[in-house]
Amino acid sequence: MNTYSAKPGEVAHRWYVVDASGHNLGRLASRVAEVLRGKHKPQFTPHVDTGDFVIVVNASSVNLTGRKLMIKQYHAYSGYPGGLKSASALRVRADDPDRMIREAVKGMLPKNRLSRQVIKKLKVYGGPDHPHQAQSPEPLPISR
Repeated sequence: MNTYSAKPGEVAHRWYVVDASGHNLGRLASRVAEVLRGKHKPQFTPHVDTGDFVIVVNASSVNLTGRKLMIKQYHAYSGYPGGLKSASALRVRADDPDRMIREAVKGMLPKNRLSRQVIKKLKVYGGPDHPHQAQSPEPLPISR
């Protein structure tokens, strides 16, 4: 009996599309992170990118439970003294709706070189349209 280890050239990457409207941010992000990393496949190998591409549409209508819309803060630090910028989730949703999903998914990936490669396969759009029709993405099932 041998342990199978996937090689980078023999992995087929599929495309999935997710409609974020009506889904909770954390549950959506955990499922998307799982698919991006490839943990849903039987040939998952931790040191090889076996994941698939994920397109998230309607990012501006993702749900936040409780009072997180008012309380949750997003920070950006420039590295200079006094360079910390903070914004509430309500303002981030209005200005840059894909940032909420991108940061939630990025936080659920391991912190290494492979995750920086994997996060590039996430495509997030605030509205219902996306320019990836040529890849013929399939809908990704996510439980509510």
